Amino acid sequence: MKRSDSRQLDQLRKINIERNFIKYAEGSCLFELGSTKVICTATVDKNVPQFLKNSGQGWVTSEYAMLPRSTQTRIPRDRISGRSMEIRRLVGRSLRSIVALSKLGERTIWVDCDVIQADGGTRIASVIGGYIALVDSIYRLHSQGVISQMCITDFLGAISVGMLKGKAVLDLSFPEDSGADVDMNIVMKGCGEFIEIQGTGEHTSFSRAELNNLLDLAQKGIAEIIAWEKNIFKEELGYL
Repeated sequence: MKRSDSRQLDQLRKINIERNFIKYAEGSCLFELGSTKVICTATVDKNVPQFLKNSGQGWVTSEYAMLPRSTQTRIPRDRISGRSMEIRRLVGRSLRSIVALSKLGERTIWVDCDVIQADGGTRIASVIGGYIALVDSIYRLHSQGVISQMCITDFLGAISVGMLKGKAVLDLSFPEDSGADVDMNIVMKGCGEFIEIQGTGEHTSFSRAELNNLLDLAQKGIAEIIAWEKNIFKEELGYL
C-alpha cells in the first residue's frame, strides 16, 4: 500500500519545533507534526484548585482549542465541543503523569494547546508540544530558584496508529485517519509504561493480534519521539 505522502507504513511524519515561540509564557513552542501545527504555552499560576488548598501540592492542567480556519471549513470561535473537552482531559492526564506534583509547590501550570493547522494527530501533537512547553516552564522555575529541584519524572511520547486497507499504519494524516478501519491514540512514558490507550473500530472490528501489532507499532514510533526529546533536553532533563 502506498501512502499519499510516500512514507513507509512505520514512518513518522517530519517533526519541527520552535521553542520559546511566545514571548510572555514561562514555556512555549510551535510544534509541527507534518502539516499539523500546534502552539503550546505553559503559564505558571500561583493558585491551585480548591481541593489542593493548603496541601503543599501543585497541579498541571490543560486546555485545547482549534483556530477557526485550522481546518478546511471554518470552526466557530469559542465553541467547546465534546471532542475538545475530551482532548483537554487527555493532555492534562498525560502531563500530570510525569510531574512530581508534591515538588511543584502550591502552584498550577496551565498548558494551552491551540491548533493553528490540522492534518490529523492534533491531540498527539498537543501532548508532545505541551510536554515541551511544560518542561521549559519548570526548568525556568528551577533556574530562578522558585523550586528546589526539577520535578519532571520521565519523558513523554504519543502517536496515532491505525488499520488502513488491511495494513497497520503509524502516524495517520487526516485523509488516512478519515479512511481508517481502526484508529488508535497511544500515550506512553519513557520507561515504556502506557498512560492512555484510545482505540476504536471505526468501520470494522479488530482482532487481538491486530491490537498487539498496533501497540508494537505505536511503541516503535514513541521510542523515536522520546529519543528526539532526549536530544533536545540534554541540559534540562539530563538527570533522567
